[in-house]
Amino acid sequence: MDRARLYRRFRTLLIANRGEIACRVIRTAKAMGLRTVAVYSEADSRAMHVAMADEAVLLGPARARDSYLSIERLIEAARRSGAEAVHPGYGFLSENAEFADACLKAGLVFVGPTAGMMTAMGSKSGSKALMEKAGVPLVPGYHGEAQDEATLAKAADKIGFPILVKASAGGGGRGMRVVRSAAELAPAIVSAKREAKAAFGDDRMLIEKYVDNPRHIEVQVIGDSHGNLVSLFERECTLQRRHQKVIEEAPSPTLNAAQRETVCAAARKAAAAVNYVGAGTIEFVSDGKDVFFIEMNTRLQVEHPVTELITGIDLVEWQLRVAFGEPLPLKQNQITMNGHAIEARVYAENPAKNFMPSVGNIRTWRTPKEAGGLRIDAGYRAGDTVSPYYDAMLAKVIAWAPTRQAAIERLNRGLEQTDIRGIVTNIPFLAALVTHPAVVANTIDTGFIERELKVLTPAQAAPGDLELGAAVAAILGEEQKAARTEPHSPWQTFGWMPVGRRQRVFSFRQGQGQGQGQGLGQGQGAEWEVTLIYGNGPSLLSIGERELAFAATSADDGGFDLTLDGVKSYVVTVVEGHELYLRTRNGRFDLHWVDPFGGDDEEQVGEDKIAAPLPGTVVAILADVGAMLEKGAPILTLEVMKMEQTLRAPFAGILKAIKCKVGDIVQEGVELAEVEPIGS
Repeated sequence: MDRARLYRRFRTLLIANRGEIACRVIRTAKAMGLRTVAVYSEADSRAMHVAMADEAVLLGPARARDSYLSIERLIEAARRSGAEAVHPGYGFLSENAEFADACLKAGLVFVGPTAGMMTAMGSKSGSKALMEKAGVPLVPGYHGEAQDEATLAKAADKIGFPILVKASAGGGGRGMRVVRSAAELAPAIVSAKREAKAAFGDDRMLIEKYVDNPRHIEVQVIGDSHGNLVSLFERECTLQRRHQKVIEEAPSPTLNAAQRETVCAAARKAAAAVNYVGAGTIEFVSDGKDVFFIEMNTRLQVEHPVTELITGIDLVEWQLRVAFGEPLPLKQNQITMNGHAIEARVYAENPAKNFMPSVGNIRTWRTPKEAGGLRIDAGYRAGDTVSPYYDAMLAKVIAWAPTRQAAIERLNRGLEQTDIRGIVTNIPFLAALVTHPAVVANTIDTGFIERELKVLTPAQAAPGDLELGAAVAAILGEEQKAARTEPHSPWQTFGWMPVGRRQRVFSFRQGQGQGQGQGLGQGQGAEWEVTLIYGNGPSLLSIGERELAFAATSADDGGFDLTLDGVKSYVVTVVEGHELYLRTRNGRFDLHWVDPFGGDDEEQVGEDKIAAPLPGTVVAILADVGAMLEKGAPILTLEVMKMEQTLRAPFAGILKAIKCKVGDIVQEGVELAEVEPIGS
């Protein structure tokens, strides 16, 4: 094929994606002087990536199949905007050969590999056959075209359980199931196929031997159209949940120098097998001794920033230069590694509730400054809405330091200084994970998070003096803001009185943790009472039998200095009506300020209500009306944010009614099924 049709200089770039990766590509493209075009669905009309781009084109309705997965609409958007090239980002159509071919036929430069390269390496089964021929070590498995149940069952039996069933197209843990017995195989295949079809439009499966206690190691590669191909060291992505990476770091703390060279050489060999052009990642699984090829991702990875920080190379810039037809800026022997980088993915999800996705409006978004080795790649900001239609990732917090230990500490500080309200996030979970002794010591495998989940999602502790003092100061601060509407009022000065002393009682109980709390814990159901003594003289807080000197001074960054009993501490608070969010040196706390004038009762929702936890699509009915159900028995499956969520019986009983059908799009809170307790 004519090289000039594939690679040439362009001035206008359309980013066929959304969220964090669209923002990331736009930043580098603009720095290179390119005009940028965003695309968006009706749900994303006010999204951050739309605001950042020079132009934006509406694709269609919120559902991905009608917008970000519509090849026809994306090509039309490029035509309407005058774009000359398309960057696919990651996810959506980034590894879709049909899309790459459509761009070529439309006269657009596709920033990535050719359709032929994608077909060869993007198909997990096809790439494994190619790697076997090239002599790259493989995990034993079945990668054939026959997809009938009997063939897959026979292959699984031959390989031996446990096995891994996974989608041939795509990644990110979708369409992937661990199967430990023959009895589990058929339902696992049905579920994995359904999830893969929804996420990638392709339900072909492959089967591999499941490596127990595995580590996940991958190598970044990039090639140009002049025959140059390099590797940019490896990343370790062992900390995963449901095959979805959570923490990534570079270089791998598991490999020594000799092992590093071996795995990087194997990655270059794998990519060279198809004369690869563009950025890609060769993924390996390790059993602690050997490494085995598992797949190639023919796109930029979510975790690419850790490679950028240890090499000093902007991978998006290199992608664009390759698309221009330029040779790679550096040869293999010119690429060096410096220090250690580690990344955490911030998601809108609740780890304390089985990582249930969270949707809603982001009311508060505070992140630390990007300085001193800390980097924030975000796709959202205050005021943005997290919808149920797309992946729940909000941002990535990345830290670099000369050593791994220093990088971990810097990442933890970055997470601790990030406050997001209005939705639930996994930030406290991430902070607990990166500081876990086993993670620090690198004695982990891909099953670590599931085994340690209770430790990593502790209940919220009871508030201490510092937290109760911060809560009082936060309420007073809000009241002072209201007083500023009267500029000459002496009540602007907290506690000011012409004469005498007064008391004010504040009562608190633990809040519902709608921001970042992990739920109720020690002190559940308890109330705490604090008395503020103020007026002519220093203010005091009376907590129990103690009286503590109390003062607060606002800071410019939304926090304030709280001095309690002579000790000054920096605290961050967010007040949302009677709900208070506090971040102190002791962690994050959610408190509810009990209304002293009543009207504070909260609606109680019965645990037996089987309702949609979020907007989603019913994809499977798993029980029949009239069936006798054990507690925890599956009733139906919803697809929410591209992931399947199974709703289960809250107690043993009879399934009295199913109030939905497969294909229904249901809103949050809609009752879907009714279970009658036994003996009622």
